[in-house]
Amino acid sequence: MLTISLILLPLLASLILFLLKDKKGFHILALVASLAELVLGIVALFGFDKGAARNFPFDAMWIKSMGISFSFGMSGLSLLLVLLTVFLVPMIILTTFHRDNKYSSAFYGLILLMQSALVGVFTSSDGFLFYIFWEMALIPIYFICGLWGGENKIKITLKFFIYTMLGSLFMLTALIWLYIKTPAPHTFNIDTMVMVKLPLGEQFWVFLAFFLGFAIKIPVFPFHSWQPDTYTVAPAAGSMLLAGIMLKMGLYGILRFLIPSCSFTVIQFAPVVMIMAITGLLYGSVIAIKQKEIKRLIAYSSFAHVGLMTAALFALNVDALQGTIYQMISHGFNVVALFFIADIIQRRTNTLQINELGGIAKVAPRFAVFFMIVMLGSVALPLTNGFIGEFLMLVGMVQYSFYVAAIAGISIILGAVYMFWLYQRSMYGETKPVTAAFADLTSTEMWVAVPLIIIIIAMGVYPKPILEIAKPTVESILFSLKPLKEAIIPVL
Repeated sequence: MLTISLILLPLLASLILFLLKDKKGFHILALVASLAELVLGIVALFGFDKGAARNFPFDAMWIKSMGISFSFGMSGLSLLLVLLTVFLVPMIILTTFHRDNKYSSAFYGLILLMQSALVGVFTSSDGFLFYIFWEMALIPIYFICGLWGGENKIKITLKFFIYTMLGSLFMLTALIWLYIKTPAPHTFNIDTMVMVKLPLGEQFWVFLAFFLGFAIKIPVFPFHSWQPDTYTVAPAAGSMLLAGIMLKMGLYGILRFLIPSCSFTVIQFAPVVMIMAITGLLYGSVIAIKQKEIKRLIAYSSFAHVGLMTAALFALNVDALQGTIYQMISHGFNVVALFFIADIIQRRTNTLQINELGGIAKVAPRFAVFFMIVMLGSVALPLTNGFIGEFLMLVGMVQYSFYVAAIAGISIILGAVYMFWLYQRSMYGETKPVTAAFADLTSTEMWVAVPLIIIIIAMGVYPKPILEIAKPTVESILFSLKPLKEAIIPVL
């Protein structure tokens, strides 16, 4: 019942918010609901059995004739992504306390509805339910961006919607094909679906359909053109939800569906995917260096980071997969912190143009320290969360190909260039007219900043708990690949 409670609690809270008409207290109700969800997530963490294939199962038949059931459960990977979600949503809600949003009940209701859908994606054991929650997560973020976004919000949000809907249709096609291929009576049980032995010709098309669906969501080059504009035009909370949690759905899908169900094709086409991912990684890093606006810089930085994660996934070894999962969690906290920093700067100065900033460290030392720690985590400084994931990913990629790892490693240097450049231009130098009266972090903002700082440092100093939770999932994925990997020689 714990898993279903994690889905239902934010769903019910969102419905209550949609029904309320009073203009006061919506943010408090949303925060209380998200904190209750956080408590359930902590209960799941302490009750998690690393040796069990599926923790906190819930099974109830829904449409028996089609083999569809309300089936949920948590693997180690599911637990980590659920924890990421339940930790970040209260912080995201706290960052909005300063804003007097129009239709605030709907705004907070949409955030909680999206949280419910995200937990559903990460815990579904039924492919049909997985698809429902996948699409359900798209609806709230569409309205959040379309109603509360910035300039050209309708045009940009519609582009995002079309991209992701198209990817979802490809994914649905693959799910239906796997369903048809399950033994009669057919079932949407995910464990059964991914064990289907497809002929190589069919496996290629299923691989392609799944990959397109997940690559657009991540996004992977060249399916990324929706991302920078959407991240920039979205309200701060929307950018945090998109970059901090939602893009992890695509990476999760690769681990949950693509690799287990299309093993032979995955190994064959791993070099092609790596080339695409590393191209995006380098492209995103170079474009980030040339940005003059903070949110666009963060957007391209995020695009570069997920490029490295995608490339590491297809190295298909323990270190690479462990590092990718660790970096999925680290990136979630770091990118939310970066968008929070951008939001603070925009509220204080009414600008996100980097050349209009400067000298903020002189007038807001607490904010400068917070920004520095987040920046160091983003550039993977040792003893921060970013270092563990990137180190393991590069170690895993070296095992696959030294040359691939060397090219991917350039991103670390480029990442340091654009992040240090951003910090120097905004924090140091002479104060500008818009920064002379820059206020330091408020008490509400400290409630967001301090936990993020603790997480960034704690994950960098003591990574063992997360790695141990992820290890059984990684081992189960790679176990089925071992015979095939020994039979196929990598191209790169």
